[in-house]
Amino acid sequence: MPYPYVLLSAAVSLDGYLDDTSPERLLLSSPADFDRVDEVRASVDAILIGAGTIRADNPRLLVYSAERRHARVAAGQPEYPLKVTVSGSGDLDPAANFWHTGGEKVVYTTDKGARRTQALGIAADVVPLGPDLDWRRLLTHLHDERGVRRLMVEGGGTIHTQLLQQGLADELQLVLAPLLVGDPDAPRLFGPGAYQGGRLRLTETRRIEDVVLMRYEPTAPGTGPLPSAADRRWLALACELAAQCPPSETAFSVGAVIVAADGTELARGHSREAGDPVVHAEEAALAKLDPADPRLATATVYSSLEPCARRASRPKPCARLILDAGVRRVVTAWREPDTFVTAADGNGLLAAEGVDVVVLPEYAERAQAPNLHLTG
Repeated sequence: MPYPYVLLSAAVSLDGYLDDTSPERLLLSSPADFDRVDEVRASVDAILIGAGTIRADNPRLLVYSAERRHARVAAGQPEYPLKVTVSGSGDLDPAANFWHTGGEKVVYTTDKGARRTQALGIAADVVPLGPDLDWRRLLTHLHDERGVRRLMVEGGGTIHTQLLQQGLADELQLVLAPLLVGDPDAPRLFGPGAYQGGRLRLTETRRIEDVVLMRYEPTAPGTGPLPSAADRRWLALACELAAQCPPSETAFSVGAVIVAADGTELARGHSREAGDPVVHAEEAALAKLDPADPRLATATVYSSLEPCARRASRPKPCARLILDAGVRRVVTAWREPDTFVTAADGNGLLAAEGVDVVVLPEYAERAQAPNLHLTG
């Protein structure tokens, strides 16, 4: 199911701490950066923090600029983004600022925590997620039931860690402050093993007074049948490659990207690449790699159209080429229609051989766009 775009936002010291252990909150950002955060808040549909952050910082979590609030209202949005918190136990303080400022609030909790939260009489929508907190179910509910398309997550460290671990964060906006905390008991941004999927891609650096903003995006594919934020980004690239194909009346335009487990792009290709009128996207991409490359065994192939199961122009269809390469995971957007091959089922062929096939239908429209002259 589609999820909101998840933006993690945090400020840390040079040695990676979110705060110190004093009773007062440690202010890491500069005044200009606080204004930037206010601008980001005004641009999203919801802001999420954990119950621990409510207890530790007692934040209001508002858009402070009247001009930005007025712009939201003029655009048909609520004056303030939806405020969201997560608590497994339901142990929340009804007197906290979070509940008494801004607009609508929602609490995601467990079945047991929901009973406790409802007994407190807090003015919020309480949503139980089952016996345990389930981030995918939470994000689906925000997307489908609350209309949230952009979600800003402001902490704490445990929540940031979990969203990165589960491949659910689309972006990390990290502000580095020029000070050292040096206290091992102080809270850190990420817990142990926060991100085992390889390097993140740096997309922007910006000096803001005496702090530095760094924006990153995860690049490592998901594992198994569960999609990750990076899967969506790579599949979008495959759809962009499909739009680069020379037009044809007798074949689909398809794009493909092969990505290693650590997020390194290994190869890309598209239909009819390099003047070959019959080459397929996955075939073109695989041909650029050494068949003995050990990274293929843990790589993911992204293809805008499901890999073909039958073809007349080459001895092997793309699904067989993928299997022969040792790839065990494929992400695609669009099932092949019957335009040229009836009942094509490349995904079924791959799955029957033990490959994890992930279909992200929310990208089907992009995949179909360069092929509308064939499908109507």
